[in-house]
Amino acid sequence: MIIKEVEIKNRTGLHTRPAAMLVKLASKFKSDFFIEKNGVEINGKSIIGVMSLAAEQGSKLILKFIGEDEEEAAKAIIELFETGFGEIEELKKDENKDGKQNN
Repeated sequence: MIIKEVEIKNRTGLHTRPAAMLVKLASKFKSDFFIEKNGVEINGKSIIGVMSLAAEQGSKLILKFIGEDEEEAAKAIIELFETGFGEIEELKKDENKDGKQNN
């Protein structure tokens, strides 16, 4: 079993698009995947479960991976959290764009 704590970095939290990305990625692996927030644990392969977490920016989540491909699953899913579900790069681009307009 692999257990890892992550933080939601993207500004809008774990809303529909990142939740769908997470479930889609998790479903590619055979391992069981669970997410815990404030003592509540849900199946990380369930979109309803993920949405029910209502995880906003700054939320700390505990991810649990159990199964034959748990290392690969953990690596891919943790990377998804660390990159802010692709939204952090979009924010940087917007900030750069705004900076250029202000100069």
